[in-house]
Amino acid sequence: MKFQNGSLPIFVILLSGLFIGHTFRPPSVLAQSKPTPTDRYCHLCDQVATQAVVRVLLFWMEGCPHCHEVIDHVLPPLRQQYGRQLEIRMIEISSIEDVNRLYEIGEGYGLKPEQIGVPFLIIGEHVLIGSQQIPAELPALVERYLKLGGVDYPQIPHLANFSPSSKSPASELASIQPTPQPPTGEPSPLAVVQAQMHEPDQPTPSAPKSSGFTLAIVILIGMVLVLAYGIGALVLNRAIPVSERFNHYAFPLLSLVGLGVALYLSYVETQEVAAICGPIGDCNAVQQSPYAKLFGVLPVGVLGAFGYAAILSIWFWGRLRKDWFARKANLAVFVMTLFGLLFSIYLTYLEPFVIKAVCAWCLTSAVVMTLLYFLSISPLVEQWRSELEVENLAFEVEEG
Repeated sequence: MKFQNGSLPIFVILLSGLFIGHTFRPPSVLAQSKPTPTDRYCHLCDQVATQAVVRVLLFWMEGCPHCHEVIDHVLPPLRQQYGRQLEIRMIEISSIEDVNRLYEIGEGYGLKPEQIGVPFLIIGEHVLIGSQQIPAELPALVERYLKLGGVDYPQIPHLANFSPSSKSPASELASIQPTPQPPTGEPSPLAVVQAQMHEPDQPTPSAPKSSGFTLAIVILIGMVLVLAYGIGALVLNRAIPVSERFNHYAFPLLSLVGLGVALYLSYVETQEVAAICGPIGDCNAVQQSPYAKLFGVLPVGVLGAFGYAAILSIWFWGRLRKDWFARKANLAVFVMTLFGLLFSIYLTYLEPFVIKAVCAWCLTSAVVMTLLYFLSISPLVEQWRSELEVENLAFEVEEG
């Protein structure tokens, strides 16, 4: 490229001006030359952090005051505090089958049947029971599991088998009305819960059943009085006379009645079937209670059957044999009926004052055992008086 004369200096001057103008222009002009972002934030869809969620199972029953204490006063503040980070699934215990399934769940956590009650709450690996333990420990466990990243519902195979509820968990929590019964803080035993249940296919009784508490207390007082009479008769060596003929028929007959009752209760307890209760009390509530088994192993009905059989066998031995043991049969029968009476007093006391349910079959057995104890006193006292007279006569002969 050739430049004519005078054109080169002009070109150089123009090129220098453009360079200087571009280099020393105002900052605002430089800033605006850069692309301007449209927004100064990140899209939420890219930045949503997954919140930790704690999921809790609560087993409850309508009419249980401890359940309503937890539902009405413990859970609402926690749900308000943690919002969506706390999910509570409520499972209503509404049938005998539900109770048995809850027993199986509790056993899976190492609990004995007598330790299981409602409200029954599971959070992670922890089980909380009762309206004292749940409010005392649940808040700290929720905080702990939230820090660990949350916890899901426990994997329980029996969970899908529970009776379906007509309400959603949220509506259950909002609509359950508190009962007027003041809670004591202890969980409601499932045996007592069962006493309040009605199977869906069971018709509603036309007339309310008698609780039987008054009858049980009257029988309890009578048993204590008969016990005191027996002790006094032995101390004074004097008893109300009972004819041998009457005793001969009454004692084995009563023993057979007691044995029949004990065998029926043994069948109910070992086969886990519903008992025929009649118009008084609730036998099933008593038979399903922890007190229906001695040391949690031996059904009381089985123990009673062995007891009645042993009493009847020793009584017959004393009437049919003439050996040394036959001479001690009256004492053995008295001792066994004394033990049976003491145990019956204990069980009868539990029904109205602890279990809060009365078993007509149990009261029948208690009355039978009391009568057997009463009938065993007169033969023993008469035998002792006879032996004492023989000893005195022998002493007088020796002295003479």
